[in-house]
Amino acid sequence: MTAETGTGRAQGPRPVDALEVLARTEADMAKVGAAVAGVLRAGDTVLLGGDLGAGKTTMTKGMAAALGVEGPVTSPTFVLVHSYRTSEGFDLLHADVWRLEQLQEVVDLAIPELVEEGAAAVVEWGERAAPALDHDCLRVTIDFGEGPEGGAVPSGAPGRDAPVRATRQGGPGWVQPGADGTRSVVLLPAGPSWEERLPAIEAALDGSGLRPQRAGVGTTGSGTGQPGRPGWPGGRDQPGDGRVGRRGGAL
Repeated sequence: MTAETGTGRAQGPRPVDALEVLARTEADMAKVGAAVAGVLRAGDTVLLGGDLGAGKTTMTKGMAAALGVEGPVTSPTFVLVHSYRTSEGFDLLHADVWRLEQLQEVVDLAIPELVEEGAAAVVEWGERAAPALDHDCLRVTIDFGEGPEGGAVPSGAPGRDAPVRATRQGGPGWVQPGADGTRSVVLLPAGPSWEERLPAIEAALDGSGLRPQRAGVGTTGSGTGQPGRPGWPGGRDQPGDGRVGRRGGAL
């Protein structure tokens, strides 16, 4: 359904800009996290997508450090959710939903309720949990490497999948495929509050030397938000079959 404008003309989905930045090292990925942390506030949700070893936890560590979290920040793969107190006065929830099979299991983590009570949430494998979470969020996709024209190396490309398979056996971490371990990180605002903050994230990334680029990769009112990047369903209250979809297709 489209919205009516003041002139009586129907207005459909409109283009939404995203930011794309190349992170060549763990320090670069931490800078991306710090840039997002600079605009993060209580009640926010950030969804992280990407293969094992892509750098989701590394980005979260960068966010936590920028928010004044004391002590180590580790992957919550086995405990599902960690909570850290920030110097900004709100709790930072760090969730990993890789092991969950049903959306009800995501709901049972009570992330939406905790966010509504004033926490901020960062969810690894966020594309799998999106239907149970808030529509207004920041969606981050991390891909391995650069393609011939500076884009991300597609799934199945030589030099990408073999290191990923090794990580699946050895546990999560920072995998360095290819010559330099470059990641392509796309930050897509999926809601008005994040659209308003995108310029601030862009300025912070530019100030850190990462040189982000604008990319029109989504539209408002679309289910995926990222054409060509599978696994980004709509937000909370969107009908579904109750199953959690893995990257590349539903279970």
